[in-house]
Order: sequence, then structure tokens, then C-alpha cells
Amino acid sequence: MRKTFWMTAGILALAATVVPAQKLTGAGATFPYPIYSKWFSEYSAAHPGVEINYQSIGSGGGIKQVTSGLVDFGASDIIMNEDQIAASKVKLVALPTVLGAVVPIFNVSGVNDLKFSPEVLADIFLGKISNWSDPRIAQDNPGVKLPNQSINVIHRAEGSGTTFIFTDYLAKVSKDWANGPGRGSALNWPKGIGGKGNEGVAGYIRQLPGSIGYVELIYAMQNHISFGEVKNAAGNWVKASIAGVTEAAASVKQMPPDYRVSITNAPGAQAYPISSFTWMLVPVKSADAAKGRVLKDFLNWMLNSGENEVSSLYYAPLPKALVDKEHVTVNNLQ
Repeated sequence: MRKTFWMTAGILALAATVVPAQKLTGAGATFPYPIYSKWFSEYSAAHPGVEINYQSIGSGGGIKQVTSGLVDFGASDIIMNEDQIAASKVKLVALPTVLGAVVPIFNVSGVNDLKFSPEVLADIFLGKISNWSDPRIAQDNPGVKLPNQSINVIHRAEGSGTTFIFTDYLAKVSKDWANGPGRGSALNWPKGIGGKGNEGVAGYIRQLPGSIGYVELIYAMQNHISFGEVKNAAGNWVKASIAGVTEAAASVKQMPPDYRVSITNAPGAQAYPISSFTWMLVPVKSADAAKGRVLKDFLNWMLNSGENEVSSLYYAPLPKALVDKEHVTVNNLQ
């Protein structure tokens, strides 16, 4: 009888430690989609019964869905503004997850390497520079044989965190851009063709001679598309790299309590200038307590284990001091 009692108690204790089956849903940015897919798959494999479904619909869509309470978490490369925060049905915290780079990609006849000074890059997208043989492009690229070829601008068709990062940078380096299209996730573009998602922009660049656009570093690397060096705030030509993004992040000496910070055009000799954090938008108090516990566990797993995997997909890991700070925030979630 006693043996049966202890066996039953042991089974009950074991059952109490098993994570109950939970299905979490999220939506948002395409920028971190490759690493999020990897993380969600690995976490689910290590936690039977847990399923995390993520829709890569763009940062604007992610903000809209999570602030409306339609998903368990959102994801965004856009820094949420005060109006969005105030209008949200759910009190959220924006947790940085990884760092990445947006790169200018191009398809120019006979040219594999190009350099872009900030003002030239802005004026290309403004339509003020319309041919690859323009003297200002030639000045940035001595010795490069530039063709007499019209420039075809490609931009994102939908609201996009990638667009926000790119135009946040352009608004910092060009008064004409700041006073014209400005920064945002969706703009009235002065010229160009819209592509759906990073895949759409990359597809247009591959197909259309004379084209230029912008995508995350991983999409350029995976699709073997040429991308240019950009002159940074220190005046140095820098090609996007994990080290360059890490140096840009190091410019943040004190992270704000709400983690909302821009690192485009950061100081630093080798800082890559079109760098950014990307954020996971998480409820401070989950409507479903069981889901909230699983989400907290995932976030701690992400910070402890997931960060070790990001470099393989051309992201930069979070600085250790930031990871420590985020652990405190995560453990205070309800």
C-alpha cells in the first residue's frame, strides 16, 4: 500500500514538471524571420507539446496584431511611438532580440563592388541621381567602370521595419530626405518600384538590370546579391558585417528602460551605419497565464541559448550587459 502511494506521488510530481501543451502565435517583422524560425523550431523540439507559430507579415502588421490582442506576441524593427503605445489594448514591453544590418543591393552591368556615400545614397532614392555614370557615383568609386545605365529604384511595397531602418538612416544623413519623404515604415516614395517583402525586393534586383534596393544582410548573402560599402559617421568605408553591427551597438552607453533606441549612423571607426536592433513585443501580463509561463521560459531560453546561434545567420548577438538587463525584465513578466 505504501509502495503504491509513493509510486503515485512520484508520478504526480513528475507530471507537475511537464510543460503543458501550448500553442503560441506571433506575427511581425521579416528582418528576424530566419533566426526566429530556427529558435521556435529548436525550442519546440526540446519542449514537446509546445508549438510556436510565427507569421512574417512585416513590422507594421505585427504591431497592429499584438496591440489589438490578436496574437500572443509581436515582432518589429520599428520603434513603437507614443501614440501606438497609448492605443494598445495590451501593455507591452519591447525586448531586443538580435542586431542586424540593412544593405544597399544592386545589379549594375559589369560591376560587383560599389561604394555609397550617405548623400549619394539618399539622392539616388530621391531620384536626383538617375544614371550609374553620374559623376558623384564615380567620385565615390575611382577606377570602377560605371555604365551609362539608368537607375531603377526598388523599395518595399508594404509597411516594413526594413524600410523604417533604412529611412531612419537616410533622414539622419540627408536634410532633403528628412524634409521630404522622412522616416517611416511606409512612405510616399519619390520614385521606384515596390517589392513585397525582402524576397520581392531581392527578386526585382536579380531580374532588373540597373536596379538598386535594400534588404537585410542575410537576404543579400543567401541570394548571392552584390551589396555596397557605405561611408560611416567616422568617414570610413564599411561593408556590413557582424563586427560592424556590434560596434554600432556599442555606441549605446546606457540602454533606456523601455529599450527604444536607434543605432543608425552610429559613431565608431568601423561601425556599420545602417544597423538596428529588432524587438519582440511581449505582453507585460499575459491574458492566458499558462501561455505567459511558456513565453517567459522561451524568452529566457532565447537569451541563454539562442543568442549563441545568431552569427551563423549573419546577425550580431546582444551585448552581455543587455542580456543581463533583459533577464530581469523577462522574470518580472506576469
